[in-house]
Amino acid sequence: MHFSTFATVVVVAATASAQTLSGQYDCAPAGAYTLCQNLWGESSGVGNQNSTLISTSGNTVSWRTQWQWQNNPNNVKSYANLVSNSAKGVQLSAVKSAPTAWQWEYESQSSGIRADVSYDIWLGTAPSGDPASRASSYEIMIWLSGLGGIQPVGSKILSGVSVAGHTWDLWKGPNANWQVLSFVSSTGDITDFNVDLKDFFNYLTQSQGVAASQYVQAIQTGTEPFTGSASLFTKAYSVAINH
Repeated sequence: MHFSTFATVVVVAATASAQTLSGQYDCAPAGAYTLCQNLWGESSGVGNQNSTLISTSGNTVSWRTQWQWQNNPNNVKSYANLVSNSAKGVQLSAVKSAPTAWQWEYESQSSGIRADVSYDIWLGTAPSGDPASRASSYEIMIWLSGLGGIQPVGSKILSGVSVAGHTWDLWKGPNANWQVLSFVSSTGDITDFNVDLKDFFNYLTQSQGVAASQYVQAIQTGTEPFTGSASLFTKAYSVAINH
């Protein structure tokens, strides 16, 4: 969703473990990535959240986000996420492959939680630009989980869309100066996701009018909690862009 460029960087060793972030916009180096709290919507609720870098190994990262939020059940409170420092700045037309793997689980969750587990991929006309800014043209979300009846931005425009070996509902709508296209799993939680994101890029350029000249400006991965409490554990995550 939204993203703040105001971040407090907490410096930790790339291979360190159990480094916990608790501030609203705390970020920490995480090997080839950066882990960020991003509690951009905390003012709409009451609660707290922390994110812990567990380990890094090459291009793979493990981390945990724990949160509890109350009030305004239709409002996103945060987007704790990992963003790749290198999988960006490439035009869609130049992407040869974009392999990603994400193994995650809810270690605990309250009954009736409202939250998603999602990729947030930002596209723009320039090679670089902050997510959710004037540089953004498209926000591409891939919801591997959506609990509690929550919905993406906009409205559902298609059902039964087959991309990257999975079936999705496709949602579309405007947010500020960019368009949001959200792929929502129609078969329940996908906790072991191993695909080529190029399949999504191909679908978007061939079927949804996204120009192949658009650049990948950022690939974020994390969770958007609305209400409830949970501990979300990522056992292993990686992403890359080959061009």
